[in-house]
Amino acid sequence: MNIDPEILKYLSLPVISAVVGYVTNLVAIRMMFYPVEFVGLKPPWLGWQGVVPRKCAKMAGVAVDTITTRLITQEEIFDRLDPDRIAQELEGPLNEMVHDITEAVMREHQPRLWDSLPAALRQRVIRRVQAEAPAMVAEVMDEVRENIHQMFDLKDMVITSLVRDKTLLNRIFLETGETEFRFIARSGLYFGFLFGLVQMTVWWLYPVWWLLPAFGLLVGYATNWLALKMIFNPKRPWQFGPVAIQGLFFKRQSEVAHDYGNLVSDEILTPANILEAVLRGPYADKLFALVQRHVQRVVDESASVARPFVAWTVGTESYERMKASAVDHVLTQMPEALQHVTDYAEDAMRIRETLVSRLQGLDPVGFERMLRPAFEEDEWLLIAVGAALGFGVGWFQLVFVFGEEFARAFG
Repeated sequence: MNIDPEILKYLSLPVISAVVGYVTNLVAIRMMFYPVEFVGLKPPWLGWQGVVPRKCAKMAGVAVDTITTRLITQEEIFDRLDPDRIAQELEGPLNEMVHDITEAVMREHQPRLWDSLPAALRQRVIRRVQAEAPAMVAEVMDEVRENIHQMFDLKDMVITSLVRDKTLLNRIFLETGETEFRFIARSGLYFGFLFGLVQMTVWWLYPVWWLLPAFGLLVGYATNWLALKMIFNPKRPWQFGPVAIQGLFFKRQSEVAHDYGNLVSDEILTPANILEAVLRGPYADKLFALVQRHVQRVVDESASVARPFVAWTVGTESYERMKASAVDHVLTQMPEALQHVTDYAEDAMRIRETLVSRLQGLDPVGFERMLRPAFEEDEWLLIAVGAALGFGVGWFQLVFVFGEEFARAFG
């Protein structure tokens, strides 16, 4: 069966339009997230960087506002930790650390004196410090909880993590909005085909040269615009008889909440990251001053059995230097020791469960702020890129598919 080539030309219009709709939407999605770093000659104009990584600080700020104002606070996180339980979890590592630090400090500053002390007295000093250490940990934790705003900045921790790792910021949007992005790409195919049917009919009735570029531009623009509208509108269900119409993102609130909660709790708000932020964050000096005060007190109280002999032998000034050295050793080994409480902290903080349950309970406006910024920031640019690509394909159709019309119009 032979089909007239002229008919095939017309039948190609909806097919090409569908491909244009799919490709332009897919390109728009890719341009939102990639490349992660700028590629080109001179930023920001002679090249490109994904919208999300290019504005990572602002995007991270949006993410952190959602987390810290609507989902969980730093007070909640630390109030769920029991200081006595943390001391209990650290008892083994602390005993070993106290033994090693005491030996190291004494052999560093006064090796002869330490060797001259009776073994029983040396062990008595070590056991005394070991006995005091858990109470010291509990006291430090109590003070941290009571003065959490002076010791820890949750917003700073989240923003630092996301700005430092732009790939992680991309994942927040890509993984929580995976279904929506897939819909955007596929909808370009469907909408493009429908527009192509209209284009074919109009071109059949009125084959004027500018129609093909104009329809290409319209397809590239409208498919992106419609897809975005269908994702975020309407926010609340519209009931039409038995059919409920609602934006795709809001329909999936429960599922998105699970994905978002799992990702944030596994990659950002982990006990290890929180402890690191406390130890190395903007308020680390205050924490170290707090630990220093408690360690020096415990050393004084615990070493009372040998202090008169030590002070008389090495002098008060040397004793103070030894005490300061002990503090330095504690601060150095503290991060490793605290790793022993991460399992307990994860159970106690319940970050994953809190994030998921509160995300599921967010109102539509608050829930929209999770993903919408990724589109909203440069939405016009992404739609314009789709329109430009469609416009170019329209010219391609005119020149290479309906070349006789091009020749008639332009000679």
